[in-house]
Amino acid sequence: MEKNERRRRYRTHIANRLLVQYLVALCAYVVFLAVGLIAAFEISHMIIWQPGPVYELLTGIREYLMFWILLGLGLGWLVISYFFLARPVRYLDEVLSAAEKLVHPDETPIHLPDAMEEVENELNLIRQQALFHARAAKEAEQRKNDMIMYLAHDLKTPLTSVIGYLSLLKEEPELPAQTREHYTGVALEKAERLEELINEFFEITRFNLTHMELERSRVDLALMLEQIVSEFQPMLREKELTCRLQLTKPLMFDCDPDKMARVFDNLLRNACSYSLEGSEIQITGTLEEGKIRLVFVNEGREIPQERLDRVFEQFFRLDASRSTGNGGAGLGLAIAKEIVELHQGSIRAESSGHTISFVLELPGSEIPAEAPKSIAGKGEITDE
Repeated sequence: MEKNERRRRYRTHIANRLLVQYLVALCAYVVFLAVGLIAAFEISHMIIWQPGPVYELLTGIREYLMFWILLGLGLGWLVISYFFLARPVRYLDEVLSAAEKLVHPDETPIHLPDAMEEVENELNLIRQQALFHARAAKEAEQRKNDMIMYLAHDLKTPLTSVIGYLSLLKEEPELPAQTREHYTGVALEKAERLEELINEFFEITRFNLTHMELERSRVDLALMLEQIVSEFQPMLREKELTCRLQLTKPLMFDCDPDKMARVFDNLLRNACSYSLEGSEIQITGTLEEGKIRLVFVNEGREIPQERLDRVFEQFFRLDASRSTGNGGAGLGLAIAKEIVELHQGSIRAESSGHTISFVLELPGSEIPAEAPKSIAGKGEITDE
């Protein structure tokens, strides 16, 4: 709305400027014509004319002086009007030529006449935004293609293992029970890894082809977080991590429960993947100035600012190496950000030393809060 109002004012400014220039040009012409006539009249009286063609011409002009004055005014008006009417057309041609460059923008700035400086600035701003989005789309496409290539390559390893161990079980029916159990366990582990990789393929497809729609209901985010943390206990134990919740209750919020649970799941999974072994993950939830503020904190390697600014990009992984088990397709945080923003909230990442924090701010609730509770990773609840 503000941009439309600014453009309307600018159009009015250009129209007023052209009108003033047009009137000034007409007045200047009239003054020039009057001064010219007066000067010609004075000069003609200073000369003694002899009968001849020039004298006859001047005599004819003097006899029809009003006609010649009106003719001069009319011709001048037509020429000046044509010049000023043609100027907007020239402006339009230059704007159209500049707009054509926006179809395939390059690094060359757009130049327009001085009178259209603001239009030039806006077109150059659009050009820069188009270049930025084109580069971002190209980078995202390249990251996606690289990720798919990596995933396709990674599919071979567990699939080969599954086939190999199942083949051994089939070909050696008399294997000792312990060996058979070992082979079966390895085959199951590799099959589960294969399932994870296939799910990542579906995740990439869903993220790019679907539009998220919210089905809202009123839920307590504190209870939701407690449930999700309890479901992560096997992963926490496997990585020798603990998770401590410090939550103000209740944290009522109108949201899509499934999608908000996915946000918490993605953030907690990310914290588990990149936490130092034996460290603690802390999740705090408070009501501050009418907003729900949730903070996920874990200890891990310090993240440089240039990488911290990109953690919410599609297909971006903090650990770019495929040789580690950390991270997935690089979509978890990007999806979390989209869901949070669909709920009119915000999310940001911070890193200080070995402490990494993800801060969520969501529209708050009017329900009064109870005292904060502290919940350790194993599920026991204690008052603080």
